[in-house]
Amino acid sequence: MPRLLNILLAIVGLIILIIPMLLIGLIIKITSPGPAIHRSKRVGINNNIFLMPKFRTMWANTPQLATHLLQDSENYLTSFGSFLRKNSLDELPQLWSVLIGDMNLVGPRPALFNQHDLIEIRTKYRIHTLKPGITGWAQINGRDEISMETKVKFDQEYLEKRSLLFDIKILFITVNKILRKENITH
Repeated sequence: MPRLLNILLAIVGLIILIIPMLLIGLIIKITSPGPAIHRSKRVGINNNIFLMPKFRTMWANTPQLATHLLQDSENYLTSFGSFLRKNSLDELPQLWSVLIGDMNLVGPRPALFNQHDLIEIRTKYRIHTLKPGITGWAQINGRDEISMETKVKFDQEYLEKRSLLFDIKILFITVNKILRKENITH
Protein backbone atom coordinates (compact mmCIF):
# COMPACT_ATOMS: atom_id res chain seq x y z
CA MET A 1 0.00 0.00 0.00
CA PRO A 2 1.51 3.36 -0.97
CA ARG A 3 2.69 5.63 1.85
CA LEU A 4 0.20 8.35 0.89
CA LEU A 5 -2.71 5.92 1.20
CA ASN A 6 -1.44 4.75 4.61
CA ILE A 7 -1.31 8.40 5.75
CA LEU A 8 -4.77 9.23 4.41
CA LEU A 9 -6.39 6.16 5.97
CA ALA A 10 -4.62 6.80 9.29
CA ILE A 11 -5.87 10.41 9.33
CA VAL A 12 -9.42 9.31 8.52
CA GLY A 13 -9.21 6.63 11.21
CA LEU A 14 -7.91 9.07 13.80
CA ILE A 15 -10.64 11.61 12.98
CA ILE A 16 -13.41 9.01 13.16
CA LEU A 17 -12.03 7.38 16.30
CA ILE A 18 -10.88 10.45 18.28
CA ILE A 19 -13.92 10.49 20.61
CA PRO A 20 -13.87 6.72 21.33
CA MET A 21 -10.09 6.91 21.85
CA LEU A 22 -10.45 9.77 24.34
CA LEU A 23 -13.13 7.79 26.21
CA ILE A 24 -10.93 4.69 26.29
CA GLY A 25 -8.02 6.76 27.64
CA LEU A 26 -10.25 8.24 30.33
CA ILE A 27 -11.58 4.83 31.39
CA ILE A 28 -8.03 3.45 31.62
CA LYS A 29 -6.97 6.40 33.82
CA ILE A 30 -10.01 5.94 36.08
CA THR A 31 -9.73 2.14 36.44
CA SER A 32 -5.98 1.70 36.94
CA PRO A 33 -2.99 3.82 37.96
CA GLY A 34 -0.48 4.76 35.28
CA PRO A 35 -0.56 6.25 31.81
CA ALA A 36 -3.39 5.44 29.37
CA ILE A 37 -0.92 4.81 26.55
CA HIS A 38 1.93 2.35 26.84
CA ARG A 39 4.84 2.63 24.43
CA SER A 40 6.62 -0.64 23.91
CA LYS A 41 9.97 -1.13 22.20
CA ARG A 42 9.27 -2.88 18.93
CA VAL A 43 11.31 -4.00 15.96
CA GLY A 44 10.57 -2.06 12.81
CA ILE A 45 11.84 -2.10 9.26
CA ASN A 46 15.46 -3.30 8.95
CA ASN A 47 15.36 -4.31 12.63
CA ASN A 48 15.34 -0.69 13.84
CA ILE A 49 13.73 -0.21 17.25
CA PHE A 50 10.79 2.17 17.59
CA LEU A 51 8.28 2.94 20.31
CA MET A 52 4.85 1.57 19.44
CA PRO A 53 1.88 3.10 21.28
CA LYS A 54 -0.94 0.94 22.57
CA PHE A 55 -3.67 1.54 25.08
CA ARG A 56 -2.36 0.10 28.33
CA THR A 57 -4.14 -3.17 29.11
CA MET A 58 -1.83 -4.42 31.85
CA TRP A 59 -0.74 -3.08 35.19
CA ALA A 60 2.02 -0.46 34.98
CA ASN A 61 4.73 -2.72 36.48
CA THR A 62 4.24 -5.64 34.06
CA PRO A 63 7.48 -6.96 32.49
CA GLN A 64 7.91 -6.21 28.78
CA LEU A 65 7.46 -9.73 27.46
CA ALA A 66 5.22 -11.26 24.85
CA THR A 67 1.95 -12.09 26.60
CA HIS A 68 2.34 -15.82 25.99
CA LEU A 69 5.68 -15.73 27.87
CA LEU A 70 4.18 -14.25 31.04
CA GLN A 71 3.25 -16.78 33.69
CA ASP A 72 -0.43 -16.30 34.53
CA SER A 73 -0.75 -13.43 32.04
CA GLU A 74 -4.41 -12.99 33.04
CA ASN A 75 -3.20 -11.72 36.44
CA TYR A 76 -1.42 -8.83 34.73
CA LEU A 77 -4.48 -7.62 32.80
CA THR A 78 -6.44 -4.70 34.19
CA SER A 79 -10.22 -5.08 34.45
CA PHE A 80 -10.72 -2.92 31.35
CA GLY A 81 -7.62 -4.30 29.60
CA SER A 82 -9.24 -7.65 28.92
CA PHE A 83 -12.14 -5.93 27.15
CA LEU A 84 -9.76 -3.78 25.09
CA ARG A 85 -7.73 -6.80 23.95
CA LYS A 86 -10.74 -8.96 23.12
CA ASN A 87 -12.05 -6.18 20.90
CA SER A 88 -8.60 -5.16 19.53
CA LEU A 89 -9.19 -1.62 20.76
CA ASP A 90 -5.78 -1.51 22.43
CA GLU A 91 -4.28 -1.27 18.92
CA LEU A 92 -5.98 2.02 17.95
CA PRO A 93 -3.08 4.32 18.98
CA GLN A 94 -0.93 2.56 16.38
CA LEU A 95 -2.66 4.74 13.79
CA TRP A 96 -0.23 7.40 15.06
CA SER A 97 2.69 5.09 14.20
CA VAL A 98 1.28 4.77 10.68
CA LEU A 99 0.95 8.54 10.42
CA ILE A 100 4.58 9.19 11.42
CA GLY A 101 5.94 6.36 9.26
CA ASP A 102 7.03 3.74 11.80
CA MET A 103 4.31 1.34 10.65
CA ASN A 104 1.91 0.60 7.82
CA LEU A 105 -1.70 -0.44 8.15
CA VAL A 106 -0.71 -3.85 6.74
CA GLY A 107 2.54 -5.73 7.29
CA PRO A 108 4.03 -8.24 9.71
CA ARG A 109 3.18 -7.47 13.34
CA PRO A 110 6.22 -5.84 15.00
CA ALA A 111 8.13 -8.10 17.37
CA LEU A 112 9.04 -6.96 20.86
CA PHE A 113 12.67 -5.85 21.11
CA ASN A 114 13.50 -8.94 23.19
CA GLN A 115 11.90 -11.59 20.95
CA HIS A 116 15.31 -12.54 19.61
CA ASP A 117 14.19 -15.88 18.16
CA LEU A 118 11.46 -14.23 16.06
CA ILE A 119 13.77 -11.40 14.99
CA GLU A 120 16.43 -13.90 13.90
CA ILE A 121 14.04 -16.00 11.83
CA ARG A 122 12.45 -12.94 10.22
CA THR A 123 15.89 -11.61 9.32
CA LYS A 124 16.86 -14.96 7.79
CA TYR A 125 13.84 -14.81 5.48
CA ARG A 126 14.17 -11.05 4.73
CA ILE A 127 10.89 -10.21 6.45
CA HIS A 128 12.80 -7.52 8.36
CA THR A 129 12.85 -5.53 5.08
CA LEU A 130 9.10 -4.92 5.43
CA LYS A 131 7.60 -2.12 7.48
CA PRO A 132 5.51 -3.66 10.29
CA GLY A 133 1.74 -3.32 10.25
CA ILE A 134 -1.21 -2.94 12.56
CA THR A 135 -2.61 -6.03 10.89
CA GLY A 136 -1.12 -8.58 8.56
CA TRP A 137 -1.47 -11.86 6.74
CA ALA A 138 -0.33 -13.86 9.79
CA GLN A 139 -2.72 -11.90 12.01
CA ILE A 140 -5.77 -12.87 10.01
CA ASN A 141 -4.63 -16.47 9.61
CA GLY A 142 -4.38 -17.36 13.25
CA ARG A 143 -3.13 -14.41 15.29
CA ASP A 144 -2.59 -15.77 18.82
CA GLU A 145 -3.37 -19.38 17.95
CA ILE A 146 -0.47 -20.22 15.62
CA SER A 147 3.18 -20.97 16.27
CA MET A 148 6.01 -18.53 15.62
CA GLU A 149 7.18 -20.67 12.69
CA THR A 150 3.73 -20.57 11.11
CA LYS A 151 3.54 -16.79 11.58
CA VAL A 152 6.88 -16.44 9.80
CA LYS A 153 5.61 -18.59 6.92
CA PHE A 154 2.60 -16.30 6.55
CA ASP A 155 4.93 -13.27 6.73
CA GLN A 156 7.04 -14.82 3.95
CA GLU A 157 3.94 -15.35 1.86
CA TYR A 158 2.99 -11.71 2.40
CA LEU A 159 6.48 -10.61 1.33
CA GLU A 160 6.06 -12.53 -1.93
CA LYS A 161 2.44 -11.55 -2.68
CA ARG A 162 2.25 -7.98 -1.39
CA SER A 163 0.21 -5.60 -3.50
CA LEU A 164 -2.43 -2.94 -3.02
CA LEU A 165 -5.24 -5.44 -3.67
CA PHE A 166 -3.72 -7.95 -1.22
CA ASP A 167 -3.46 -5.23 1.46
CA ILE A 168 -7.09 -4.20 0.89
CA LYS A 169 -8.15 -7.84 1.18
CA ILE A 170 -6.24 -8.16 4.48
CA LEU A 171 -7.86 -4.96 5.83
CA PHE A 172 -11.37 -6.21 5.01
CA ILE A 173 -10.72 -9.64 6.51
CA THR A 174 -9.25 -7.96 9.62
CA VAL A 175 -12.39 -5.88 10.21
CA ASN A 176 -14.55 -8.97 9.73
CA LYS A 177 -12.49 -11.03 12.20
CA ILE A 178 -12.46 -8.23 14.80
CA LEU A 179 -16.23 -7.89 14.59
CA ARG A 180 -16.58 -11.67 15.02
CA LYS A 181 -13.84 -11.72 17.73
CA GLU A 182 -12.15 -14.55 15.86
CA ASN A 183 -8.67 -15.86 16.85
CA ILE A 184 -8.37 -13.54 19.86
CA THR A 185 -7.28 -15.43 22.94
CA HIS A 186 -6.07 -12.63 25.24
